[in-house]
Amino acid sequence: MLDFIDLRLVAAAQLIMAAGTIHFWITWLRIEHNEPWLPVGYVEHERVFVYPDSVMSALMVVSAILLFMGNPLGEKLALVCGGMVLFLTIIDIAYFAQHRMFEKERGGRENLGLVIPMVFMSLLLILRFI
Repeated sequence: MLDFIDLRLVAAAQLIMAAGTIHFWITWLRIEHNEPWLPVGYVEHERVFVYPDSVMSALMVVSAILLFMGNPLGEKLALVCGGMVLFLTIIDIAYFAQHRMFEKERGGRENLGLVIPMVFMSLLLILRFI
C-alpha cells in the first residue's frame, strides 16, 4: 500500500524506534515513580513491558538488517513488528486513558509523546508491507 516508501527509510525508522525504546527503558528504570497521581500498581504494570519491548526492539533490528541486505524475510518480519507495536500501543493507550494519564497534570505530554510515534510506526510497518 505504501510501496513508494523506500525500504532503507523503513529500516532506519525501525532502528530509531528500537534505540528509542531501549533508551526509554534505561531511563525509566533509573528513576523513581512516586508522583501522587500515579495509579496503584503503576510500576509493577509498566515493568512487565520491558520484556515484550525488548523482543520487539530485537526483531526490529533484525528486520532492519534484513531490509538493508535486500532479504525479503525483512519485509515479513517488519509486518510482525508492526503488529507487535500496534498491540503494545493499544495497551498503553487504554491504560493511560483509563487512568487519565493524558491529562497535562498527569504527564499527558510525555505519555502522548510515547504513543504517537508508536501509532505512526505500527501504521508505517503494516501499511508498507501488507
